[in-house]
Amino acid sequence: MVTARITVNGKEAPIAPAAPHTTVLDFLRERGLTGTKEGCAEGECGACSVLVARPGVNKPTDWVPVNACLVPVAALDGQEIVTSEGLATVEAPGTPPVLHPVQEEMAVRGGSQCGYCTPGFVCSMAAEYYRPDRCAHADAGAGAGAEATGGVGTSGTGDGGDAEHGPNGFDLHALSGNLCRCTGYRPIRDAAFAVGTPTDDDPLARRREQDPPAPVATEYRQDDRAFLRRSTLAETLRLLRERPDAVVVAGSTDWGVEVNIRSRRADCVVAVDRLPELRELRVESDHVEIGAALTLTEIERRLDGSVPLLAQLFPQFASRLIRNGATLGGNLGTGSPIGDSPPVLLALEASLVLADADGEREVPLAEYFTGYRQSVRRPGELIRAVRVPLPLSPVTAFHKIAKRRFDDISSVAVAFALDVEDGTVRKARIGLGGVAATPVRALATEAALEGRPWTSGTAEAAAEVLRGEGTPMSDHRASAGYRAAMLGQSLLKLYAQTTEAVPS
Repeated sequence: MVTARITVNGKEAPIAPAAPHTTVLDFLRERGLTGTKEGCAEGECGACSVLVARPGVNKPTDWVPVNACLVPVAALDGQEIVTSEGLATVEAPGTPPVLHPVQEEMAVRGGSQCGYCTPGFVCSMAAEYYRPDRCAHADAGAGAGAEATGGVGTSGTGDGGDAEHGPNGFDLHALSGNLCRCTGYRPIRDAAFAVGTPTDDDPLARRREQDPPAPVATEYRQDDRAFLRRSTLAETLRLLRERPDAVVVAGSTDWGVEVNIRSRRADCVVAVDRLPELRELRVESDHVEIGAALTLTEIERRLDGSVPLLAQLFPQFASRLIRNGATLGGNLGTGSPIGDSPPVLLALEASLVLADADGEREVPLAEYFTGYRQSVRRPGELIRAVRVPLPLSPVTAFHKIAKRRFDDISSVAVAFALDVEDGTVRKARIGLGGVAATPVRALATEAALEGRPWTSGTAEAAAEVLRGEGTPMSDHRASAGYRAAMLGQSLLKLYAQTTEAVPS
């Protein structure tokens, strides 16, 4: 067995003797790299963020920030990471490190007070600093007095001229997963908007021109527990046939919380995040096929808005740090009734390609969920891809009702996809989350819309039907009555956003 190793700040280190469930956060801190902090241990605060070298979009390598508290260190076997300590450079032996430009701006502009969250902010800012397509806009940053808070943002990559994008092209959405509770976000925002561009001799900028580390097969075992990664899908499916009890992980954004908060342990964890067969994105004449192990950030950037409903979903799905690890396969595989992607994919009439050692089958997403966190997926079966049929409905919207604008769990999520021709609704597809034991289609509301004129009267009547869809419950996020009310309001909002009111 080849020894599992990870490169940290340019130096290779063995993963052993860490247990298979050990997170990158704990691995680093046990080795004295204490800039990586534990705040929430759930991927919400960003105090633990580090940079990982991943396949790039515009260059061979992108520096991608992830939550070190969620990722098992064994998942980064053969990979390369940089922590806040690794951003500074030492120009000569025995001399103090020279601060990275991002660190320098945070210091001189007062972006650090207690300092606990600062290394995480710095890593997320550094990733944006090195984003290859970041470009300056003279009119950006207007409205400097506007609020700038952790979790701002409606776009993952745009450099538009608004209060959330700096004149240097810095996108504040890059910090949506980083929280500060003492300094205030204005000086952090000032630091972000003040950074320049990487110099030609910047080692991390030069590193982008080389390929990232290739995925490696991993067989890391300790104390009768194992973390395994195979090289191909076929090998993985054979392994899952042998170990149907295995926990399958991609970005570990869900399993990592179980490990940290609920002290869950698995005898066998199987990683699928780097399987090439699960990382393809193809646009065919009649459908778009999205690999189940592509991260949401990768999907967002590769689709580049060509599926508008998905483009509306991504900025509202957790935070950039989470989207850098989370996958559609993982979000659907957990079967959560409050996952944000199922309502959107239901409205898009998506289907899932399920694969096991015997072959593949395609299942409509509307038939996939069978109960609370239950599905038709059999033991040993994986979600290989999501297929979205073409052509797309032209009228779409995703409404997420939550206590915060961003980086929050839905109380209710509603996705719409309508075909409106000559003022009549020819087709309606509506996906709902947070109102039943599973994500559901609003079939009665769809029927109330189809074949009727797209008028305020139709919208109001259908909204009343939509209020009665599902079986919403009351919990700490919202009451059943509130959830029902929000369903109706979401349809009225869609009507108001898409057309002028027409008297019925």
